[in-house]
Amino acid sequence: MELELRKIYIKDIVFDEKTHVDSGVLYINREEISKLILEDERLSEVSIDIAKPGDSIRIIPVKDVIEPRAKLKGEAFPGIDGVLDEVGRGITYALKGCAVVTTGPIVGFQEGIIDMSGPLAEYTPFSKLNNLVLSIKKKENVSPHEHEEAVRVAGIKAAHYIAKQCLESEFDESETFVWNDLSVKLAEYPDLPKVAYVYQCIAQGLLHDTYFYGRDAKEMIPTLVNPLEIMDGALVSGNCVSAGSKTTTYHHQNNAVIRECFKRHGKEINFIGVVLSPMTTVLNDKYRNSIITSRIVEMLGADGVIQSQEGFGNPTTDLMMICKKLENKGIKTVLISNEDAGVDGKSEPLPDGTVEADAIVSTGNSNANLHIPKMDKVLGDLDALEHITGGFEGSRQEDGSLIVEIHGIMGSHNLQGFSKLGAVTK
Repeated sequence: MELELRKIYIKDIVFDEKTHVDSGVLYINREEISKLILEDERLSEVSIDIAKPGDSIRIIPVKDVIEPRAKLKGEAFPGIDGVLDEVGRGITYALKGCAVVTTGPIVGFQEGIIDMSGPLAEYTPFSKLNNLVLSIKKKENVSPHEHEEAVRVAGIKAAHYIAKQCLESEFDESETFVWNDLSVKLAEYPDLPKVAYVYQCIAQGLLHDTYFYGRDAKEMIPTLVNPLEIMDGALVSGNCVSAGSKTTTYHHQNNAVIRECFKRHGKEINFIGVVLSPMTTVLNDKYRNSIITSRIVEMLGADGVIQSQEGFGNPTTDLMMICKKLENKGIKTVLISNEDAGVDGKSEPLPDGTVEADAIVSTGNSNANLHIPKMDKVLGDLDALEHITGGFEGSRQEDGSLIVEIHGIMGSHNLQGFSKLGAVTK
């Protein structure tokens, strides 16, 4: 399979009569986007704003972040927007340096914050993007699960529509990725260690879900997937987990581990595959998924594994169970996880562990507090602050500033390592 990613770098977003891109400026017809979103009868209202790097703007509670992408032939985001089509091959246009951000009244308590300036902006990669912010309100009597679905689909539809209007526009850079069949890959670099990536995605229900080709990951068993499918929109976020460790759709599209493995392929490692493994709340499912995941990796003939998780708490059990089985099969495993070490950093950092987990990359302590100033403008609903992870009763200060845990910042300690935070052993 071969995927060509044609990148258009967006330096600015402005409202205009026509949605298109010209000389690095993304022009958006606000009425078109609003009409598109309100086709969903479950939604009553949408406000559309622009938030640029350096603006005194706070977006809360953030639900998802999506990079606009569309295929020259076929459909991106299969099973979510448009027909159910195979992705991971052909030509895809990606609008880099911008994103669609969804917000509005809170769906689930674990949503987050993006500040476009100030100290919080240093903790989220999304403050560096030109963002089209959709503040979406539902109609009465729409359930939380329907609310989540409607907002999720609205964000994808908007991002897909915008990118479609830019197809065949002049692009700035082209990058081609090739993924050969396994017989070729295993023989490609015989002197390099064969490395697989175990990509754990949250699939717990209760507004904690991920969608693969439009289907709920709770219905999956661990599956060998092509990394080019992930890049091409096959995996979409549908969850309200802790904002700091949440894997947004943007994170899936730009998976930091996959990108790094491609960068090192043929030089330091032989990157041989991705195993997508759902994380559920059922103990027997955790056992089952650890068995199947480790078996797939073993059948691939991997010498080593990079393993990432999503969320915190019981997902760490999935992380450790899989690590234990892989290490006991003689497959060296490196884990990526954050730490929940308390505000003072002295608490037990992980809720589960195993002696086999002797190589862990930390994305930092999510419980550390941050004092952030008042912003001139709030997009979404500031009243959600005390109900999201990272916020608490007393978060708001008399001068309009806030005290929040890093947990509440969107993408602050992403478990692919797509962040600036880290930790070292002293």
